Amino acid sequence: MKKIVNGKVRDVYEVSDDQLVIVTSDRISAFDVVLPKPVKDKGKVLNSIAKFWFDYTQDIVPNHIISVDLADMPEFFRKDEFAGRTVLVKKLKMLPFEFIVRGYIFGNMWEAYKNNQPFCGLKIEGEYKLAEKLNEPLFTPSTKAHIGHDEYISYEDVVKELGDSLASKLKELSINLYHTCYSFAYEKGIIIADTKFEFGLNNDGNLVLADEIFTPDSSRFWDVDDYQVGVSPKSFDKQLVRDWLLNNKENGEMQFANIPNDILTQTADIYAECLRRIV
Repeated sequence: MKKIVNGKVRDVYEVSDDQLVIVTSDRISAFDVVLPKPVKDKGKVLNSIAKFWFDYTQDIVPNHIISVDLADMPEFFRKDEFAGRTVLVKKLKMLPFEFIVRGYIFGNMWEAYKNNQPFCGLKIEGEYKLAEKLNEPLFTPSTKAHIGHDEYISYEDVVKELGDSLASKLKELSINLYHTCYSFAYEKGIIIADTKFEFGLNNDGNLVLADEIFTPDSSRFWDVDDYQVGVSPKSFDKQLVRDWLLNNKENGEMQFANIPNDILTQTADIYAECLRRIV
């Protein structure tokens, strides 16, 4: 098979002029580095959560999923190693941005707010504490960097690149998706603090939702029961890995190759808990 993308987590194969196969591995990255050790079943968890949300939101916007059944895949993928982590999708003309929706003030947005600076061209009005829910979710797009870091941009930058009509539709769809899935997840004990979407255009020029949606890798998940305004919440993601790397540097260098197995096992349990609650 022709592999056209070897990503940090996903490998993408071209199987025809209009179809791709995406395989979600158990690889885990932190600080833009792929760790040498995987997280058990992480790929299967991400695939299952994303598939659930794609099904849940298909009345809002069409998505790229064709099948998750190995029997529908080319023969190369009909093996146990691909089971549960492989999906056949439509090939799209992907838009060159990530469309991020933030429902809570945290991370880089919080830093900008504390310093009285705009974020993605937005002046954040109101009095907020760390991790507090915003009055309304904000649309904060970014570039998609194949090398290095993504860069935050303004909505006006998206308009310049894609036109007012398409940019407006992308913003409306992104916020609608966030509202819809936020409510469902909250009932399951998970706060979706923020999330990102990727969209592409099909052969008819229509918008199609792609990549992954509302997974621990594409979203910031917090536990409803642990959440407190003004406190950095515990995340349902790879935060344990990041924290270990930050707290165990040697001579100022992160020890990517030396992460203990128990940290990876606990991380696998966190991903599995997301799947259990949502699906």
